[in-house]
Amino acid sequence: MKKFIRATSLLIVLLGCYTANAQEQPGLRLAVAGLNHNHVYGILSRYRDGKANIVGIAEPNKALWQKFGKLFHIPDSLFFTDLKTMVLKKHPDAVLGYNAAANHVDIVEVCAPLGIPVMVEKPMAATLVQANRILELSHKFHTVFLVNYETTWYQSTNDIYKTVNGGAIGSIKRMVAHDGHQGPKEIGCSQEFLDWLTDPVLNGAGALNDFGCYGADQMTWMMHGERPIAVTAIARHYKPQIYPKVEDDATIIVEYKGATGEIEGSWNWPFSIKDFEVFGETGYLHALDTSHIVSRMREKIIGAKDVPSLPAPINDPIVYLTAVLHHQISGTDDQSSLNYNIIVMQILDAAKRSIQEGKRIVL
Repeated sequence: MKKFIRATSLLIVLLGCYTANAQEQPGLRLAVAGLNHNHVYGILSRYRDGKANIVGIAEPNKALWQKFGKLFHIPDSLFFTDLKTMVLKKHPDAVLGYNAAANHVDIVEVCAPLGIPVMVEKPMAATLVQANRILELSHKFHTVFLVNYETTWYQSTNDIYKTVNGGAIGSIKRMVAHDGHQGPKEIGCSQEFLDWLTDPVLNGAGALNDFGCYGADQMTWMMHGERPIAVTAIARHYKPQIYPKVEDDATIIVEYKGATGEIEGSWNWPFSIKDFEVFGETGYLHALDTSHIVSRMREKIIGAKDVPSLPAPINDPIVYLTAVLHHQISGTDDQSSLNYNIIVMQILDAAKRSIQEGKRIVL
């Protein structure tokens, strides 16, 4: 029990750290699809605290109904085994996906024909085939589809984006992203989460999909949606006794016309890490975490700074989603957008092919 409480507390801290100061509009009618993704703790905490209006939850595993119903004081009337039944009865404004990456497309298959917007947890899908189907459905039925990354709401990376676009360090020449932690089992993720996260079909890979997607998304954003010309990757299996089915470490080299990106996603870091480095022609910027940046210009060290909180609606996933649905922002060319996340999936797919074939993959 103590281990469970510690794990639960850790997940709430990690997944809620970027939402604590959100200026939400609880009136948005939200539905949840799936409870087997530990990121769901964040939105359910909001529901418990009266900061999110959840009108229905679709989850086939009734054991999870009991678990989360008790933890977050959710009435039985909100639970359904079937997503379509739930949305037809509850008429949500949007559906939030907290299920296996391979099942994100199933949410869109149900919701897109009904005109219901969908936001899923990263990555967009387990495979590029699934991602292309999501793209097809979204375009066919003119529905919103978004992807939620924790790093999207980091004021540090947003500050770097503005600095680069302001021309302070010249054009981008190199980007490096380090993302991951000691391993999902090691940090105490729930068994229902581990069951699909460490499955090559349900997750599409191991650490490569789980944490490679962050860097791919940030680089696509920094490069304004530019499609890479080639991808080369290697995968390592340091802990086969813990993760027998999938790699636990991946390095991906992404080539652009004028820049190179290096994505390091791993379940073997000595600590949790999500940082991002950008090297320009005349300077260097390093987002150490959510709000701290160090910088250097040529041979002169400029120093470090703390970045203030982001303004709404770019400070939080639910505030952002609300703004998109209310047509206050487009949601078409940023880190959550469908346009950019298709490119993310192309990078991850090329990385997997590079590992399988042992060669550089030209896109």
